[in-house]
This record gives sequence, C-alpha cells and structure tokens, in this order.
Amino acid sequence: MSIRLKDANLHLVGSLEETNIYELRSGQFKSRYFILSGAGTRNLLASPEVVGYDSCLSMLPETVAALRYLLSNGTGGDFDILTILRGGLNYPIEEACYRNGIRVRDMHFLSCERIIENDIITGLEIKYEKLRVTKDRTLVIGDIIATGDTLRLCLLHVLDRFRRKGGSIRKIVFFTIGGTRAISLMEEMTERIRAMFPGFEGFECFFYEGIFTVYESKGATGINVPDIDFGWNGGIISPDFRRYILERPDALLEKCIIYDGGARRYEIPVHFEEVMEYWEGILSWADHIDPVALVGEKLGYPRPLTFDKWLSLNHYKELDPHPLMPLWAAEQNLLKDAYSLSLSDIAERRIKAIKSIQQQYEQ
Repeated sequence: MSIRLKDANLHLVGSLEETNIYELRSGQFKSRYFILSGAGTRNLLASPEVVGYDSCLSMLPETVAALRYLLSNGTGGDFDILTILRGGLNYPIEEACYRNGIRVRDMHFLSCERIIENDIITGLEIKYEKLRVTKDRTLVIGDIIATGDTLRLCLLHVLDRFRRKGGSIRKIVFFTIGGTRAISLMEEMTERIRAMFPGFEGFECFFYEGIFTVYESKGATGINVPDIDFGWNGGIISPDFRRYILERPDALLEKCIIYDGGARRYEIPVHFEEVMEYWEGILSWADHIDPVALVGEKLGYPRPLTFDKWLSLNHYKELDPHPLMPLWAAEQNLLKDAYSLSLSDIAERRIKAIKSIQQQYEQ
C-alpha cells in the first residue's frame, strides 16, 4: 500500500515528562502516528557513544510520557507485551508500564531470524515463539523498522495464531526508531486485522525523534548501506531533534541515527567497530567527498529554501512558526557554509572521541 505523506502535518498534542508529543495527521490515515522528542532520545540518536543499558534507559522518560498520554486519552485496561527478539529488548516498555500503573498481563516472545544460504540472505523465519492467546488484547511492541519485512512476518504469524486459537486483538501500541515504511505497513495491516477482528481499533505508533527514511544508495560518502541506514531525506523529523543536531553539527554527519541497534545494546565492541569503520572511511575519502552535497543530503534538501517551503517540506505548517524561524535560518547558514567544512578534521575529532570510549569495551 502506497501512502502519500505530502499532505500530512505535525501537530503538537502534548508535553509530558519533558517530552514533546507530536501527532502526524492526515485524512487518509486509518491508524495514529506520533513523534516523541525528549532529552534522552535526542542524545541517543545523535551520539553513537550511548551504548549498553544506557541506550535502553535513555528512552524511558519518552516511553513513560507516551503511555501516560494514551491513558489520559482513553486507552486503558491491561496490556500484553510482545517482544520480537532481539531488537525488542532495546525498548523499556515493561518499566514504562510499571511506572504508569499499567498491569502487564502476558509477555509474548517471537524470534525472527534471517535465512542465509551461501552468505546471502534469502528470507526470514520464525524460530521461536511463546504466545498466550486470549480475547480483546492490547499488544505493546517495540522494534526498529527499516524495510518492515521482519515486522510484517511477525505480525502475520501472531494474527494467524490468534485467529486459529479463538483470540482477538483490540489495539496495537508500537514504539520504534523507524522509518516511513512503517506507516505504509501499519495502514495495510490495519485493514487486514479489521477484516479478521472487526473490533480492532488500529495502531498507535510512536516514533522516537522522527519518522526517518532508509538510504536508497550509498549516499554522498559512498559508505552508507541501502535499506539499512536511516537518514532525514524524505522523512519527518521533530523540530526539537533538528535543533539539537544544529547545535552539534558533527552529529549531523554520522553514518545514520542508530547504526546497528542490536549490536549497540548487546555487542558493544561490534557497534564501535562499525562506527570507527565509518569515520575512518570518511577520513580516507575526505578529499573525494563533496561537503555541500553531504550536508544537503543529511538535512534532507540540497539547497537553501524559503521559510514557507522549508515548513512545507518538513510538515511543520500546523506548528507555531515563530520559534521555528531561527532553526530555519541556522540550517540555511549551515548549507551555505558547507563548502568550508573540513571533513578530515571532523573525522579525526570523532575518531579520537570514539577511541577513548571504545577501550572500555574491548575484550
């Protein structure tokens, strides 16, 4: 299902636990989509140095705020948590439920693994499941969504089990560091689930800091990985996150906003190897990379824009424009001055900072 996001706009619907909550609204949506922005997730997505348990803990205030928002707007009752191993373990959903006084009735688990033949990924397979099927359940899930293939397979598997065993699903609350393909998938699945369970109310999907896109090519650096690395181009990013990044311009040039989330949480040396490989690649190719093209790629537009066009491109037309004008101006200045950036100096600075932390996790 193809979803046009051109006419969708962000609305600031709440501010809880020092977290801003934006809803992306469009008349075509069958489910609801939100962006959460808070200090913890801004730091997480701008800083690959945030690793291990801290990477999970950094999302807790924003997750608590999201659930509190739902409770204050009519979503009540017990929840079931469905963990898609292992990515789902990155999300502090159980703790957030506890802090909001929400009873978690059941914990479900699925393991979805790649099928690899001759070193080539040929598909996905459900290897393990623990599902307790009952009626009228609200499932809460956390996972990274890039292409959406893993989530699609897992949801179809869960739906089949619930249908066969006489259960039903009332609502799905989803937390993700994810991309725009999540919306197309969830709109498609909303129709499918309602055909199966007529009482299904839809998804309430919370994105941390933005609805990102995946690279379609290796990008201006020649280093990015298509269909895996996240970027801003064509996405919908919270103004809070854009502002945070503009105050830390080195962060704008990171490989992507998450790297490998699983490695970052559970295989920290592997995570740092990937971060170092990127910045060492930037250092070695710095003279061949166009800094203007790179900054334009990272900002999501290749040349300066008028304020009105910038608001429209970023889906901000329903937000208060006055605090956004300094952000727009700062981005235009960064793009105009990008030609003077020394990518080699930035890469050397990042390599030095990462090496100082990497040593703590080397085996």
